Amino acid sequence: MSRLVVVGVDGSASSLAAVDAAAREARSREAGLRVVHAFVWPATHVPLGAWPLGPPEGGMRHMVEHLVDEAVECAHKAAPEVEVSHVVVTGEPLTVLEAQSRAAELVVVGSRGMGGFVGLLVGSTAVHLVAHCRCPVLVVREGPAADGPVVLGVDGSPAGEPAVEFAFAEAALRGTRLVAVHAWTTWNAPLPPPPDASMPYANPPGALAAEEERLLSEALAGHRERYPEVEVEHRVVHGRTRETLIEASRSAQLTVVGARGRGGFAGLLLGSVSQALLHHAHGPVAVVRAEDAHH
Repeated sequence: MSRLVVVGVDGSASSLAAVDAAAREARSREAGLRVVHAFVWPATHVPLGAWPLGPPEGGMRHMVEHLVDEAVECAHKAAPEVEVSHVVVTGEPLTVLEAQSRAAELVVVGSRGMGGFVGLLVGSTAVHLVAHCRCPVLVVREGPAADGPVVLGVDGSPAGEPAVEFAFAEAALRGTRLVAVHAWTTWNAPLPPPPDASMPYANPPGALAAEEERLLSEALAGHRERYPEVEVEHRVVHGRTRETLIEASRSAQLTVVGARGRGGFAGLLLGSVSQALLHHAHGPVAVVRAEDAHH
């Protein structure tokens, strides 16, 4: 199967920004780009053609054709060498994009769309897609630092391993450094073995911090060997994970996290940290689920 990046479009400014980012992702991956629009109107039995008394270029079908053509043109401008295809699929956006993700190595969407409700900071399609997509999802938010690093949130859990691999690969593709961030508090840090078994809660000062440093180093070790060209900065922060990563995203061209990590509740598809970043990060966010590892 040829490599493929999928981008969802709806005619909004946010989705055009997603097309630009998706075209660049396809170019760096030497992949094709597929522009996808979910056409919901046929299911509502709304007339799709031009109104009898209106201009011939009116009607829902012509509007959809125009917005898809605009997206394809935007993709060609961003990355002229990328092969761009397009498809209009009847259905609800989440269902359509989830199905398209089965053949893709990356799905790209805007953070807000024409269906976004006033007061929401991120579109409902983006949040639900991240939770259900069959490959990593890049949600394009305003204000990326074009020359910044890739920021990776690391918690050391097996569920976060695919996100680590994705972040290293992205840093290599983008030719930038990787800032691996691990935030911890006294409440979520795993206790190291006590030096004296007779005093199980007695650890020397700094033992917790040292354990967190070790956890981060172990999470990155094998990946550093596979991507020797990527400069890596370790950043261990004593603080809350959500706030730490949101702040780190200010200087990042991309922030990468796992969908769920250490302390996640069984049955939840999206953790609180990834949700917080989708709503409040200062630039694009890529969320990688553990099931995405085969891509």
